[in-house]
Amino acid sequence: MRGTRPAAFGIPLLLLAVTALSSATPSRAEERKAPDDLPLGVSKVLWELSVPPGAEPTADKVALGEKLFKDKRLSINDTVACATCHDPDRGFVDHKSLSEGVGGKAKPTQRNSPTVLNAMFNATQFWDGRAPSLEEQAKLPILNPIEMGQKSPDDVVAKVRAIPEYAQSFQRLFGRDLTYDDLVAAIAAFERTQYAGDAPFDHYLHGDSKAIDASAQRGWVLFNGKGRCNECHAFNTVTPLFSDQKFHNIGIAAHKTDFIGLARRATEIVRSGDMKQIDELAIQSDLSELGRFLVTKQANDIGAFKTPNLRDIAVTGPYMHDGSMQTLWDVMDHYNKGGVPNPNLDGGMQRLGLTEPEIDDMVAFLATLTSARFAAFGKKEMARQRGLKNVRPERDTAVAMGLKGNLGDLAPDPTLRNPATIGVLLIPQNFLPPRGAKDGQRTEKR
Repeated sequence: MRGTRPAAFGIPLLLLAVTALSSATPSRAEERKAPDDLPLGVSKVLWELSVPPGAEPTADKVALGEKLFKDKRLSINDTVACATCHDPDRGFVDHKSLSEGVGGKAKPTQRNSPTVLNAMFNATQFWDGRAPSLEEQAKLPILNPIEMGQKSPDDVVAKVRAIPEYAQSFQRLFGRDLTYDDLVAAIAAFERTQYAGDAPFDHYLHGDSKAIDASAQRGWVLFNGKGRCNECHAFNTVTPLFSDQKFHNIGIAAHKTDFIGLARRATEIVRSGDMKQIDELAIQSDLSELGRFLVTKQANDIGAFKTPNLRDIAVTGPYMHDGSMQTLWDVMDHYNKGGVPNPNLDGGMQRLGLTEPEIDDMVAFLATLTSARFAAFGKKEMARQRGLKNVRPERDTAVAMGLKGNLGDLAPDPTLRNPATIGVLLIPQNFLPPRGAKDGQRTEKR
């Protein structure tokens, strides 16, 4: 994903600052020393920056968090656990386009489950960044009506306290009766031990020239060159996450979404800072397609979603916030044609002109980002995707090659459109509350 909007205060910027000051502040780093057994490709410096003081994942807390993560009793009807949508054996996702909670297939969520792998390094959590930490993230699904369905934190605490094994564990580890904050702290501790690393690509970077094949090596070159992936998915020693941690509108769902109409509705009803309301709108309503706009209510965030980390991408499909792309070939086809035009399309979305062999090489490279722990599953998953390679709903070779469409710069007779139809989206001022007005007040003149 491509764009120019800066993150509020991303991990890469922190990494630069702290690296420069590390000699002056050794004590805090020593207090939160990274584990010695981090997998290849996981930065010790980044680990120390990403773990808040007091949130270090001890063995006992991790064990408790893992038990809670897999326990369906956290849900209202004992049918859904965190692991239901974030299966540890399958890349910490559920491999469904849209996740299902206590509402089942009759009431699916409006979002695809992002992986927990390397989530500890995210500057914000969820596709729209509505949660600032793993702890805050863990609170919301438990209370969402169609995810785990609990009515309140007090209900959760009462239910879990009544389970003797948990009551005893929390007393022993936290020195007090269980609280909701302690419960999510334990879950977050487990999540902070779920790394993506030790992939063939990591071994390639560390000098093993045979760790990835010639096709993947060509794909790596394309990734940083013609494919322009590194503009948002950069990887180097300073930004090792394959994500810029920013939010971009890349045209997902643009063909089926009236962004202007949705933004007008959201401006009227969204209460800034009301995390529970924003969570329910994101998970349960068609306003989900507004993405980051639900959190910020800024027009340039309409339809923008977070750039995902690419590690273990081969085992965490379907892809995009709505799970609308089934294979990595679909993803490449989407980018190759420059996305789907819409008023807020990120300025970096342009046709790439990749040939089919080049797309194959880039997919081969992405497959080398699979962690050793998922190697066997990754091979199975790539074989499954390869079997779907001839079904390409996102492919438009003529547009990708500049032979037609709004990006038809190479066509002898390029298609022309009224620029206003793909220009900057402006929400009419009469739909925005005046300065000082309370959320929900609208000033439209009737």
